[in-house]
Amino acid sequence: MTDPLAQIVALLRPRSVFSKGISGAGRWAVRYAAFGQPGFCVVMTGRCRLAVDGEEPVTLECGDFVLLPATPAFTMSGFEPATPVRVDPKTMPAPEEEVRHGRAEGPPDVRLFGGYFVFESPDAALLVPLLPGMIHVRGIERLALLVRLVSEEAASDNPGRDLVLGRLVEIMLIEALRTARPDGAPVGLLRGLADMRISTALKLMHGDVGRSWTVAGLAAAIGMSRSAFFDRFSRAVGQPPMEYLLAWRMAVAKDLLRSQDLALDEVARRVGYGSASTFSIAFSRHVGQPPGRYARKARRPRDRRHAAFAGA
Repeated sequence: MTDPLAQIVALLRPRSVFSKGISGAGRWAVRYAAFGQPGFCVVMTGRCRLAVDGEEPVTLECGDFVLLPATPAFTMSGFEPATPVRVDPKTMPAPEEEVRHGRAEGPPDVRLFGGYFVFESPDAALLVPLLPGMIHVRGIERLALLVRLVSEEAASDNPGRDLVLGRLVEIMLIEALRTARPDGAPVGLLRGLADMRISTALKLMHGDVGRSWTVAGLAAAIGMSRSAFFDRFSRAVGQPPMEYLLAWRMAVAKDLLRSQDLALDEVARRVGYGSASTFSIAFSRHVGQPPGRYARKARRPRDRRHAAFAGA
């Protein structure tokens, strides 16, 4: 059966990894402004504190992994009181060496490796809210290994570097999401996938997005009454079933319009609409412009890249 988590991660298209080493010693604290892009870190040695806006503060220990899908403002510090140094990651130049906080001399109290990547999908604002605001995983060696591989590949100049980094980040993201505790997941995709019946409904929608699904049909397919399914799905995922399905259909349609030269009626058929005109009305209402115009605008950057490559 189709895996909704893998589909959403693939559609987000994580790319362009930037990474760095971070260490701290003595009295230190740093306050990062909200960044918006997905950030991650793994603790290599020692311990520190992390306070992410909107989340409970945590103590990070050796081997811990943290992923912030939309990196809000946060404070990282040692265990001695210190006035935070304010940093805006959007204006700070990318460091070429390990960043040291606090006492410059002597061994560090904590060493981390962290960084961020970019979701290339224009639908990131639609899909990221389905993910937890913060994922904190302890003692998962696979994630530490993936971060080390990302670090080594990012520092290399090997052929195919960007492609390998993109694949590694996809794997790291999926591994972090499926390792997160489902019982503590906030409203969103992970909580829905942790519920056996809602998970089955999500897999049915993702597996056959072109089918004429109804709330009653989905409820019957998973052995629930219409009203019980509607309430349970809405509480778990954070939006009603048909609203979720519409958003997913539009995300798939936009991806098809950007990446494939398909006739409009074929795109409509693939995402569950009986005619190009019905699809056009729904797409225009949801996206704010007709599908034909969206496709032309979305393909221009790609066409320019192809022309530049052909003339090289």
